[in-house]
Amino acid sequence: MCAHVVVAEDDEKQAELVRRYLEREGHRVVVVHDGRAALEAVRGVTPDLLVLDVMMPRTDGLDVCRILRAEPEFAALPVLMLTARSTEDDLLLGLDLGADDYMSKPFSPRELMARIRSLLRRGGHGQRAAADPVLTVGALTVDPGRHEVWAHGRRIDCTPGEFRLLEVLASRPGQVFTRAQILDHLHGFDRYITSRTVDVHIMNLRRKIERDPRRADCLVTVYGVGYKLADSGPRAPQESQEPQKPQEPQKPQEPQEPHRAR
Repeated sequence: MCAHVVVAEDDEKQAELVRRYLEREGHRVVVVHDGRAALEAVRGVTPDLLVLDVMMPRTDGLDVCRILRAEPEFAALPVLMLTARSTEDDLLLGLDLGADDYMSKPFSPRELMARIRSLLRRGGHGQRAAADPVLTVGALTVDPGRHEVWAHGRRIDCTPGEFRLLEVLASRPGQVFTRAQILDHLHGFDRYITSRTVDVHIMNLRRKIERDPRRADCLVTVYGVGYKLADSGPRAPQESQEPQKPQEPQKPQEPQEPHRAR
């Protein structure tokens, strides 16, 4: 499974280490050392995966991720962030901007490669089983073979993590999944990402598919347990109707003067 990977890392020794491990598995690798070069490389080669350092000169990794996610062509590009920052706030900010996975430095190269393989599989790289069914729940359709999500007749751009989460929930509408169960489907193992990762993905998906993200009726929170996909899927947007004007009250008729004979 040969993939095209862009590695954006300002530490040249670290970048070269990642390159060697990727090339050892047969991948084609482009290495850059600042954020602007990362944007140019991604737009130039349209890679299967971006390994993105957060702290880089010119444009940092968070801004690179935000810019790419705003471009339809790269809205679903798998992004793995590398950073020396490991606080939960840093992690959630990266995920909220569209990163699919997050590794803190120093990291194990073997674990990095395992995560990259997982992201490439979830991103649709390589062949999937031909028997993967199309999942339809109300107005929501999840197509694993094409790696597409449709809601209310329009295509929804999802990151690989968001897509996998929807695929899991849509496979059993109405069933409640705990955060731990969802994380197990997303990653299988993880030392850095917490259950709040799931909350961030849910929040982003609600913005994309719910009629009113503040009153979710599709991706439902079951308090104290986890999340489920409603059996009916997302509700169709209500058509706007002009309010009926209230009828004006009828004026009482003035009494007529009696007819006088002349």
